[in-house]
Amino acid sequence: MRLFHSQHAFRPLGRPGCCPASVGRLYSSTTSYGHRRAPLAGVTVVSLEQAIAAPFCTRQLADLGARVIKVERPGVGDFARQYDSRVKGLASHFMWTNRSKESLALDLKEEKDHAVLMKLLEHADVLVQNLAPGASARLGLSHEALQAKHPSLIVCDISGYGQDGPYRDKKAYDLLIQSEAGLLSVTGTGTEPAKVGISIADIAAGMYAYSNILSALLQRGKDGLGCRIDISMLESMVEWMGFPMYYAFDNAPAPVPAGASHASIYPYGPFETGDGQSVMLGIQNEREWAKFCHTVLMQPELATDPRFSTNALRTENRQALQTIITAEFAQLTAEETTARLDVAVIANANVNDMRGVWEHAQLRARDRWTDVDTPAGRVPALLPPGSTKDAAQGGYGARMDSVPRVGEHNQAILAELGLS
Repeated sequence: MRLFHSQHAFRPLGRPGCCPASVGRLYSSTTSYGHRRAPLAGVTVVSLEQAIAAPFCTRQLADLGARVIKVERPGVGDFARQYDSRVKGLASHFMWTNRSKESLALDLKEEKDHAVLMKLLEHADVLVQNLAPGASARLGLSHEALQAKHPSLIVCDISGYGQDGPYRDKKAYDLLIQSEAGLLSVTGTGTEPAKVGISIADIAAGMYAYSNILSALLQRGKDGLGCRIDISMLESMVEWMGFPMYYAFDNAPAPVPAGASHASIYPYGPFETGDGQSVMLGIQNEREWAKFCHTVLMQPELATDPRFSTNALRTENRQALQTIITAEFAQLTAEETTARLDVAVIANANVNDMRGVWEHAQLRARDRWTDVDTPAGRVPALLPPGSTKDAAQGGYGARMDSVPRVGEHNQAILAELGLS
């Protein structure tokens, strides 16, 4: 594994040996985030990234201790910086996906800036890019162009439709991929489709890029060789559509859009209560259905009603069953309904808005919040799922460093490379 002379120098994956002493200091954190060394301490990631998919991928790598150098356009940077100004003047998407990174502003159309990038790649372990189709190849950054000089470099290309095929050059945004992948056909109310309210196609692609990079690092620890990873937003999203696709296998009818309810399990969704609120509940099997009838609806005879005796029949007759459930819940408050569901051990949940999530009692009880620095001051941030601060559990913690300004680390990185 090639080493960048920084505080992240470490023993190569899978190969014994020592590393040179660190000589640089580009940010205040160390390679340990908790009681153990961070898993990716010493891994250097260079990312030509914008929007969500690639930044979300590399933020996961940074959470695990990788050094992520984010290459941005001088002046304006990643265009996601301008999406909004909701976080003390900073963009909400950018705040979410770009902590713990270093920003290097380069105009890659300029020969001297392009040379800086190529020198930087001599010290990198991973190159990630989600530029427009064909852009990285024109810059000489394809795996084919880099492989001879950098055989251990892992190159991860993230695009809408993949690096070949008839859709290769089509522009791809999250909503467009949701549509192409069939997601909109199973969302909404049946009269009008509805997109998922978050960038789910970008997130899917980012997470598959992240997991593939981790796998490639493990493989390189065995044979010393890098590889090319080709991540398609379409393929990532279609993988997540596995249930509705198999449900409609061999030209069977596809799931019917059911709003916030489940398309093929009933009752499973939101139900309004007498105080104007809603309670989300889900029945997964016949044992739960019987307990729901006895303890929640107080109508034990419904458990054997021929209209509702199986999940398939309950789904088929959902309108009649919904009328019965809402009539009973209309006599109760949301709190009273939840109490009955809890007694019956029926899965249920609050229908939270964003304020409800910020103040969620479970997240606070588990101490899942911390703060990160930004150019506008400290901002709360959720600790990455899976990370732990408990030494008894062998936890390594999570890296939670600042969100950078455009080009904030230019001078320090150039100095490390011996450039002005």
